[in-house]
Amino acid sequence: MENHEPFLREAIALSKSSMERGDEPFGSVLVKDGRVILRAENSVFTGRDMTNHAELNLIKLAAQKYDAAFLTDCTLYTSTEPCAMCSGAIYWSGIGRMVFACSETRLGEIAGIGLNVPSRAILETGARIIAVDGPNIEGEAAAVHQEFWPKHLGKT
Repeated sequence: MENHEPFLREAIALSKSSMERGDEPFGSVLVKDGRVILRAENSVFTGRDMTNHAELNLIKLAAQKYDAAFLTDCTLYTSTEPCAMCSGAIYWSGIGRMVFACSETRLGEIAGIGLNVPSRAILETGARIIAVDGPNIEGEAAAVHQEFWPKHLGKT
């Protein structure tokens, strides 16, 4: 059994960093052969672009450096289950596996936002199979959201 926790904890640390910079708390890492090769944070506010989700930022970086054949053997680790937009991008990127910490359902309970579409529902519809694993260490990832969203949404 592969140990996903170190990579998920790095993604969670990136989500904290993103929050500290003034963005939403999401982070992602791309792993190949047990080694992190790319990192990305959410930058929707600082980048003034609501599509600058951590996963999409990571995929954009990956597309500039690697081809789809290379990405097939990579795993995207993310602090929170990808939204519908990011799930589609993961599919089109060629990345072969995605592992997440906090579920979209749990995020919705905390923040009261989101599309509430499980990433599996999107990724299972494609012609290419993408392995999905999660939620994992959900409490650790959810704690970051519990720190951010009540303040951001004025519920404190």
